[in-house]
Amino acid sequence: MKASLDRQTGPLRATAAGLTAALLLSACGAQVEESTEARTVTVPRCGEDVRYTTPQRAVVYEGGSADKMFTLGLTEHVHGYVMPPANPPVTESPWAAEYAKVEFLGDDLLNRELVVDAKADFVVAGWNSGFSDSRGITPAILDGLGIQSFMHAESCFNYPGFPQRHTPFEGLYTDLERLGKIFDVEARAAETIRDMRERVDAVQAKAPAEQLPVFLYDSGTDQPFTAGRQVPPTDIITSAGARNIFGDLDARWTQVTWEAVVQGQPEIIVILDYNDKPAQEKIDFLKTLPATSKLPAVVNDRFFVLDYNEGISGPRNIDGLEKFGEYLRGVRP
Repeated sequence: MKASLDRQTGPLRATAAGLTAALLLSACGAQVEESTEARTVTVPRCGEDVRYTTPQRAVVYEGGSADKMFTLGLTEHVHGYVMPPANPPVTESPWAAEYAKVEFLGDDLLNRELVVDAKADFVVAGWNSGFSDSRGITPAILDGLGIQSFMHAESCFNYPGFPQRHTPFEGLYTDLERLGKIFDVEARAAETIRDMRERVDAVQAKAPAEQLPVFLYDSGTDQPFTAGRQVPPTDIITSAGARNIFGDLDARWTQVTWEAVVQGQPEIIVILDYNDKPAQEKIDFLKTLPATSKLPAVVNDRFFVLDYNEGISGPRNIDGLEKFGEYLRGVRP
């Protein structure tokens, strides 16, 4: 289904009425401001072209969505944010002052009722990490409610009907470019992307010659969850000069086996640090689990902690890359 968010009819009618009133008033010597038509622009949402009217009451889900808006100077367009327990406190964010200016809407998963109650006109989230068929909040459903939506490009590769592939970092740049068009801040977006690319290039230029094998541990005890090809930690690991042992899996966050982890013999383990599942608990588990206790990374105590918001799509991916790049350069196999 091709969604259309074209709302020109109402603004055009209002503009015509406004001009008529302005002419009548000016004949009487009154001073009035001219009415202007609402700005609209067509921008891809995954593989689907969608027409957007500049949003004024955005709801953003998780730190990555909020950070993308804040880094483009769009705080005044954000009504509020939803922040599940995995996210670190917003007071620790580089944009803590911006979070303080908008409303905290909830600490649970994104849902349709919350968005409607907030009178949102724009929702920013990822596919299957915010938007969800099973929870009844999808771009198509929001289209039907007259609420615009925006999906993280890195999550689009398995979006039903309109899939689109990006490497994770390119997905980040794509999101900033698209948001720049929607909100008419394209120059700011281009400058931000240029700065990010330069920072990535600087880390890559210092990458070690040998690509050490790395395992990212997200969560899970019976079977571990890890990062596949389609999520930012894989770009962080490879751009820094190492190799994700599960980087060939065509997936986002995915379940593997402990046997596969052992087979990969990681020299470094990256721990994704959740607010509600602290990194130290995961490190302690890996040190006591018989299957992992003899891995080179565990024996040599080579654990790198990646902040949750450095691991999901957002501007802090580049911070995570710089930190991991520095750590990697200090490791001697």
